[in-house]
Amino acid sequence: MKTGYIKGKMGSITPYHSIMLFFVILLSVFYQPSATGIEANQTVGLFIDASEASAKKIPETMFGIFFEEINHAGAGGLWAELVSNRGFEAGGPNIPSNIDPWLVIGDESSIIVSTDRSSCFDRNKIALRIDVLCDHEGTNICPAGGVGVYNPGYWGMNIEEGKTYKLVFYTRSSGPLNVSASLTGSNGLKTLATVNIVASDVSNWTKMEATLEAKGTDANSRLQLTTTKKGVIWFDQVSLMPTDTYKGHGFRNDLFEMMKNLRPAFIRFPEDLGALPVWVFNNGVSHNDQVDTSDVLPFVKEILDGLEFAKGDPQSKWGSVRAAMGHPEPFDLRYVAVGNEDCGKKNYLGNYLKFYSAIKSAYPDIKIISNCDGSSQPLDHPADLYDYHIYSSAKDVFASAQKFDQAPRKGPKVFVSEYAVTGNDAGKGSLLAALAEAGFLIGLEKNSDAIEMASYAPLFVNTNDRTWNPDAIVFDSSQAYGTPSYWMQHFFRESNGATLLNATLQSNPTSSLIASAITWKDTEGKKYLKIKVVNFGSNSVTLQVSINGLEVNSLQSIGSTKTELTSINSMDENSFQVPNKVVPVKSHLDDVGEQMDIVLSPHSLTSLDLLINTNSIRIVGPDTTVDKSSY
Repeated sequence: MKTGYIKGKMGSITPYHSIMLFFVILLSVFYQPSATGIEANQTVGLFIDASEASAKKIPETMFGIFFEEINHAGAGGLWAELVSNRGFEAGGPNIPSNIDPWLVIGDESSIIVSTDRSSCFDRNKIALRIDVLCDHEGTNICPAGGVGVYNPGYWGMNIEEGKTYKLVFYTRSSGPLNVSASLTGSNGLKTLATVNIVASDVSNWTKMEATLEAKGTDANSRLQLTTTKKGVIWFDQVSLMPTDTYKGHGFRNDLFEMMKNLRPAFIRFPEDLGALPVWVFNNGVSHNDQVDTSDVLPFVKEILDGLEFAKGDPQSKWGSVRAAMGHPEPFDLRYVAVGNEDCGKKNYLGNYLKFYSAIKSAYPDIKIISNCDGSSQPLDHPADLYDYHIYSSAKDVFASAQKFDQAPRKGPKVFVSEYAVTGNDAGKGSLLAALAEAGFLIGLEKNSDAIEMASYAPLFVNTNDRTWNPDAIVFDSSQAYGTPSYWMQHFFRESNGATLLNATLQSNPTSSLIASAITWKDTEGKKYLKIKVVNFGSNSVTLQVSINGLEVNSLQSIGSTKTELTSINSMDENSFQVPNKVVPVKSHLDDVGEQMDIVLSPHSLTSLDLLINTNSIRIVGPDTTVDKSSY
C-alpha cells in the first residue's frame, strides 16, 4: 500500500499532504466527473438474461475484508485492550525503555520511575520500577491520593457507567503491597471506579486481578495506579479490558459488528465472522533487508510449523498446542500469501519457490498466492492466485472495471487484495470514491470466473492516527462511523456464491453506467434477482430494465425493494458530527415486472432486489444463503 497507484510496502507509507479548506470547498463545488456516453436525462436499456444457459457461479470467497495493523486498526481499535504499552516495552528490549504514554503522578521528592530488566516474562524482561520516597507517616508525607503512574490509553479510555472492567497486572514489591487502582477523568479529579489491592507478601512476581464497576461515563478516561506506602514496586503487563467484548473474545463490540455487517467471505482472523482465513506470512523479504534464498529454510520451517498448528492433527507437535489452547478441531485454512508487495525484490522469487515447494508437498490442498501481478503477462512461476492492488483516482478506478475482461480463465486466479480511490477524489472518504469503487467491483463481479477474491483497504482508522487515508471505518475511543466506501460494500454482501446473470447495457464501453445482475436466496428460502447499477455521471438517467428467462408474472412487487447510495454532492462525506450523511436508503418498489423503468440519480449506486417465485428460475449450483436485513 503506497500513495498513488504504484505498489509499495506498508512501513514506508507517507501520509497525504493536508488539503487547504478553500481548495476542498472549490473541489466539491466544481469537480464533477463527466457522463461520457450518456446525455442528460437519457433513457438507457438494461437487458438481463435470467436463463440457466447464460448464468455462472460467483466464487463463495468473492468479497472479503483486508485487515492490517495500520491507523491503530488493531491496538487501540478492534482489540478492546484499553491500556497502551501495557508491557512498558515500546522502547524495545533495552533499558531505559520508552514507557509512553504512561505518565508519573507526583514530583521527584515523592517518586522515581524507571525501567529495568527484572520481569518474570523471559521473552520480554522489561518491567516498570517505582521507587516511592514518601509515606503515609513520617517527615515525607505522600500527597492526597498518593503517587504512582497513569495510562490514558489510546487518546482516552472509553469508560461507561454501569459497565465492568477487568484489571490484570503482574507485580512484586519490597514490602507489603497497598495499591489503589482507579478509573478517573482525564485530569484525575473525577473518580469513576476504584479498587484497593492489598497483599502482605509479593516479594516474588504475582498476578493480580480485580474488577472495576464504573459509576460514571467519560470517553477520555485514564487508569491510575497509586500508593501512599514507601517502598519499591514493580509492574508489568498491565491490562484493562471491558468485560462485554464480542463473544468474550476481546474484540470491541461496535467495530466488530460493523465488520460483521459486511458479511465478508475471508479475513485474517475469521472464526467469529464465519469467514475463511488468509494467512500472509513472512517470506524473508522486508523493506530494507532480505534473507538470501540459501538461508531461508528456517523461515520455511517456521511456516510449516504454523500450518501444523492451524491444520495439524491434535496429536501432532503443534496441533497439540492448538488443542491445549481449547481448539482441538483444525482451522479451515485454505489460502496463504507468500509475503505482501515483495515481487521484483532480489530474493523474492527464489524464496517464494522454496516456500511453494515445501507447502505443496506437506499441504497440497492449500492455495498459494504470489505477490507478482499476472494481469499483464503470465507468471514465470507456479501459483494458485496472484495479488493485484490498485490505489488511484476515481476516474482510473472506475475505468478499471474492464481490467479483467480479457484475463485468462485458466491458470492462476486473481486476488484483488487491496483496492481504493485515493488522492483528492477520496477526501477522507467521499461518495465519489465509493461510486468508482462500486463500478470496479461490478467489473470484478462480471469477471468472477477469473477473479477469486477482492477486499477494500484499509479497513479501520483511529481518527487520532490517520497514517493512511481514506479508510472504510473511522473510530475514536467511544464511537465509530462508516465512510461511503464502507456502505458501498453492503451492496455486494449477497454476491458470494450467488449466480451471475448476463446483463447488457445499451451504451458503449466508455459509458458512465455499469451494471450487473445476480440471483440469491435469503435464510427464509426467498429468491431474489438483484440488479446493481452505478451512475458515475452528473445527470439523471432513466433505466429501462428488460428481463428475459423468467416465467411470466413471476416477479412480485410485495417484498421487492430499491436501495440507493447517493448525496447532493459527489464529494460529500460522513463524520462524527453527521455519521449518516451518505448511507444507503431503502424503499419499496411498486409495479415490479419483467419490463420496468427506474430513474437513476446523478452520482448514485442503485440496487434493485426483486422477489421471484420459488420455481420461476433455475439457479446454477447451490444458492448463497444470507441474512436479508435492512440498512
